[in-house]
Amino acid sequence: MSKVRVLAGTRKGAFVLEADGKRKDWTIQGPFFAGWEIYHMKGSPADPNRIYASQSTGWFGQLLQRSDDGGKTWEPVGNKFAYEGETGTHQWYDGTPHPWEFKRVWHLEPSLADPDTVYAGVEDAAIFRTTDGGKSWQEMPGLRRHSTGNKWQPGAGGMCLHTILVDPKNPARIYAAISAAGAFRTDDGGQSWKPITKGLYSPFLPDPTAEIGHCIHHMALHASRPEVLFMQKHWNVLRSDNAGEQWRDISGNLPGDQAVYPDQEGKTRVFDLRGFGFVIDVHAHEPETVFVVPIKSDSQHFPPGGKLQVYRSRTGGGEWEPLSKGLPQRDCYVNVLRDAMAVDSLDSCGVYFGTTGGQIYASPDGGETWSPIVRDLPAVLSVEVQTLA
Repeated sequence: MSKVRVLAGTRKGAFVLEADGKRKDWTIQGPFFAGWEIYHMKGSPADPNRIYASQSTGWFGQLLQRSDDGGKTWEPVGNKFAYEGETGTHQWYDGTPHPWEFKRVWHLEPSLADPDTVYAGVEDAAIFRTTDGGKSWQEMPGLRRHSTGNKWQPGAGGMCLHTILVDPKNPARIYAAISAAGAFRTDDGGQSWKPITKGLYSPFLPDPTAEIGHCIHHMALHASRPEVLFMQKHWNVLRSDNAGEQWRDISGNLPGDQAVYPDQEGKTRVFDLRGFGFVIDVHAHEPETVFVVPIKSDSQHFPPGGKLQVYRSRTGGGEWEPLSKGLPQRDCYVNVLRDAMAVDSLDSCGVYFGTTGGQIYASPDGGETWSPIVRDLPAVLSVEVQTLA
């Protein structure tokens, strides 16, 4: 029987949870790297026992760890992330020039074919790659050197490259999302990049339809249709059917709130906006089935009304249904962060998400019912899932 492994990165260490295909009884190992923030953990699709983890603290900085036995034991690997050449500056919060400074690794994306090749998204925003299992890391400088790079500006959480998607049908095509610069695509393995933001609208920008500056929270795709992208953005949910060339809003009937921003003439306007959240993912077997977890607003990072609900669309967006069976429906004020949702690939697709309250919820039936597989972890930063033979 197949089994499932859940990799959870938290504010105070890493945890590895496993269950058989019934997904009822779970074992837990950890905390590994106790006391460290684990921004992301992810296993190699080419070798499930190869797992990479990014750990960080404000005191000791950044470390990269690797496991070759499914998370039972770990060893540190290369940790030198040096920008290539003259770095120049980007914009700081107040619009003044600021030098590029490496702070931490936000996201690790192993190659689909080679366990020794991994992409790393870092803060300040850049993409790095290793081809020797993490022993050494080289920047792919084409992204940071894009002509708009000197205008990139950090979001509230820093200027982090938090999403990397590799096209499973064309490895030379890679998508990246940066808060708060925007979304980018390369079609030549990282030599050159282009913004893919046409159709995005951000009322907090001086030009709401600008090429850069949009605060993208996460992106997802389905392996069978990698040209179809789903985006959870600051305030709404969008979809592209042509590899990011054009986006359209699919927030539909998601819960929303009102936001007040000045328009291009400096006048105050009230915007009715729907679907604010951080996380988005796609069903393993149904490429039109999408999951999000809405939260109230950009200033109130908790579920509307204190009711924790996952919203599911089976039509690729636009029409959404709340899923709440087994989830707390009163006095719940947790958040679900951008890397804290994942799906397994069993016949009945399992969906998993972690909260800042330390719970990891699992649904073995595509979202119909939920139960906590662990309740009392530190705040969960990331959740990844491996389906094991």
